[in-house]
Amino acid sequence: MKREIEFGLDFIIDKLTNSVENVVTGDSFATEISTLPFSDLKSISKKNGWVFNWKSEFDKPERDVYKLTIVNNLKIIQGLISLEVKEDHVYMHLVESAPFNKGKEKVYSGVPGNLVAFACKLSFQRGHEGNVAFIAKTQLIEHYKKSLGAFHFGGRIMIIETQAANKLINKYFKNQ
Repeated sequence: MKREIEFGLDFIIDKLTNSVENVVTGDSFATEISTLPFSDLKSISKKNGWVFNWKSEFDKPERDVYKLTIVNNLKIIQGLISLEVKEDHVYMHLVESAPFNKGKEKVYSGVPGNLVAFACKLSFQRGHEGNVAFIAKTQLIEHYKKSLGAFHFGGRIMIIETQAANKLINKYFKNQ
């Protein structure tokens, strides 16, 4: 049996916003998260600036890939997340902002926080009390503790528990 190597997530929580926020104007835009349809995969590739192989993620039946879009602009994907619902928590396999939402020239801030808040919301919906787990790159463990309220479980395992999950959900989904 082929063993999958866990490299660790390395997304940066740039800012916890109320949705996504235009970096230049400061305007906030309401977002929507929906499952990624197969038809969107052709635009999400390494040649289009995406880092991860989202087709491979999409093909794993135990995982669901979700896309973050701005309400009334569903064609432009702001970010993606791959989640697996486990017995007692939701596991985040991958999180990635769209290429235009990375680095110094990014268009929108708040994308990674929005996606993680969705993972927490899904955990509550599935009866897992907001519990979300993921493997972090070692150098980002402190960042996730401060920005997400996650705690370091051991090794590179990070856990977001109920209280921290509620804070994230209230930040991003309070009007829904």
